[in-house]
Amino acid sequence: MARICFLVLSVVCFAASAFSAAADQALLNQAQQVLGPLPATMVSEKNPITPDKIALGKMLFYENRISTDGTVSCARCHPISLYAADGLRTSIGDSCKAVPRNAPTIFNAASQVGEHWTGSRADVEDQAKEAVAVRVVSGMPSYDVVKKELGKIVGYGPLFKKAFPGDNDPINIDNYALAVGAFERTLVTPSAFDAFLKGNEAALTDPQKAGLKAFLDTGCAGCHSSAYVGGQMYQKFGVAEPYWQYTKSKNIDEGRYEITKNESDKYVFKVPVLRNVEMTSPYFQDGSVDSLHTAVWIMGKVQLGKNLTDQETGGIVTFLETLTGEIPEDAVKVPILPPSR
Repeated sequence: MARICFLVLSVVCFAASAFSAAADQALLNQAQQVLGPLPATMVSEKNPITPDKIALGKMLFYENRISTDGTVSCARCHPISLYAADGLRTSIGDSCKAVPRNAPTIFNAASQVGEHWTGSRADVEDQAKEAVAVRVVSGMPSYDVVKKELGKIVGYGPLFKKAFPGDNDPINIDNYALAVGAFERTLVTPSAFDAFLKGNEAALTDPQKAGLKAFLDTGCAGCHSSAYVGGQMYQKFGVAEPYWQYTKSKNIDEGRYEITKNESDKYVFKVPVLRNVEMTSPYFQDGSVDSLHTAVWIMGKVQLGKNLTDQETGGIVTFLETLTGEIPEDAVKVPILPPSR
C-alpha cells in the first residue's frame, strides 16, 4: 500500500513539475516573439566602433570645457553612475538654463528609431553633434567655436589623430560626434531578463514571470518591443484619454507636431526604452510623475483604456524591475581629461 501511495505521489509531483516547465516554456516563447536579449554593443555601419574611438569618446563625454560656463558636459545630464539619467524633471543646461524636456537615459539607447522624445535627431551621433552647440545646453554659439576650443586643449590632438588616422584635420565636430557615439554604443546593461530570454528559466522568480505575463497580456509589448523594450516607434501619448488629465502636466507638450506641423503628430512621442526604468525616474517627457507604479497605471489608462488594479500594476512593475541591468564596469570610471595647456 505504501509503495502504491509513493508511486501515485511521484506521478502527481512529476505532472506538476511538467506543467510548470511547460508554462515556463510557453512564457519564454511568448516573450521571445516580441522581445529579445541585448546585443554586446549597438553597432552602426556608418560609425564602426574601435577602442581608440571609444576611449576618446568617453573623454569627450565628460568634457565640460566646450560649454560657455565651463560646467556642462554630456555627463551633466547623463551621469553614468545614476544609470545615465539625472533624476530631474527637466535638465539644467549652461548658465542654469532649463532644458525643455526630461533627459532620458542613454543606456541601451543607440539603436532607437531616433533620438530625443520627438525623434528630432537621427541617432546618438547626430544628438551629440546637436547638443554641443545648442545655446540652452552648452551655450556655445557654433560648431566652429567648439572646434576652436577643442583645438586649444593640446592633449586632444594626438587622441583625435589616433582615433581618426585617415583625417588630415581630425579635430572637427563630425569626429567629435562619431567618438561620443562610439562610446555610447558600448553602454549596454544586460540583466536577469536577458538570461531568461536566452533560455535560463530560473533567472526570473515566479512573481517576476507573472509580471512578465501581465506585461505581455495587457498589451504593453505592443509598443514596448524589441531587445530594448521600446524605442522602436512613435506613438501618440494619450490614445484613449488625454495624458495631461492624469500626469497633471503643467504644460501640454504637442510632441512631434512641433517638428512636422502635421495634425496627426500632435502628442506623438518616441516610445521610451524601458531598460533600467526602475532607476530613471521621474517619468514621461516632462518628468511629471515620480512613481513607476503610478506611471504604469497611467499608461494602462491613457494608452490601453484599461483601469489596472493595484495587483496588476504591481505585477508589471515587478517585471520591469528585472530590466535593471549592470552598468559596464569601465564606463563608471571617470576618465582623466587632457590638460588645457
